[in-house]
Amino acid sequence: MCELPSYKPEDLPIWYFDGSNTSQANADNSDTFIFPQVIYHDPFRRGSHILVLADTYQHNYQPTASNYRKNCVMLCEKGEVEDPWFGFNQEFFLTTTDGRPLGWPAGGFPAPPGPYYCAIGANKIVARDLMEAFYRCCLFAGIQLNGINPGTTPSQWNFQVGPSPGLRAADDLWMARYILARLAEEYGTVATFEPQPVPDWPGNGTFVYFSSKDMREDDGIIVIERAIDKLARRHGAHINEYDANNGADNARRLTGKNGMPHIRDFTAGVANRSCSVRIPRQVSEDKRGYLEDRRPAANADPYRVICILLRTCIFDE
Repeated sequence: MCELPSYKPEDLPIWYFDGSNTSQANADNSDTFIFPQVIYHDPFRRGSHILVLADTYQHNYQPTASNYRKNCVMLCEKGEVEDPWFGFNQEFFLTTTDGRPLGWPAGGFPAPPGPYYCAIGANKIVARDLMEAFYRCCLFAGIQLNGINPGTTPSQWNFQVGPSPGLRAADDLWMARYILARLAEEYGTVATFEPQPVPDWPGNGTFVYFSSKDMREDDGIIVIERAIDKLARRHGAHINEYDANNGADNARRLTGKNGMPHIRDFTAGVANRSCSVRIPRQVSEDKRGYLEDRRPAANADPYRVICILLRTCIFDE
């Protein structure tokens, strides 16, 4: 993993763009500001080039409606004493430019899910060369990417970022999504974060791993179980935050089928990947560690996910 440049985001200029073209401003007052927040190495141009993660502000320097990072920063600072850590497992499909999943027969379907997860072989896996290039690009950029693997459906892949303190994993996830989409262009394919690309097949999620300092200490399982009780009480509020359309996307994905819970019901269990929140087997045995919330959709904003987890599990809001 490369060292990041010596200069800081505050050394870079504030810039602006036409917010009317992105539905973030009106045409008669369209200049929208972008504030540099995180610097990454540019894996495409390399050399001294950089990629900069920025957030957006209106003409009056107030955050735009889509800028959830600003609030996430404040909540992470407020909860710093609890030392919250997050990680994300991002699922996605690779498709042709007209939306057909790579490797699927034209006008038909492949064999049912089963032999594809973490598999090898050209009869089961597509685009491994793209994913290896993606992995190396992320490491070059300085993203804390800790793995990639084929998913349960042909053309589906996963990657994992974190675990990292505060909002680092959310920043890394957004930049990794950008690098993936940008790299897929060069391969003539599309990376889609659509939560349910094909009806009646497994969809795409952004599973989140969460822990606090107390969860990671001896007998932290007690704190984990308390957090799960809190999550159960606020199930509806979390569903509204866990996709890009206030729950409408997850309604197509969380159907109680294909190894996913139903959107109406909150469930939790040890080593149970068909429930809303999973306690990993090792965490149950160690009696400390973290929990996995499996409800966020693939198009969820990780800043929104972090915010509501902190509000529910740390601040008891």
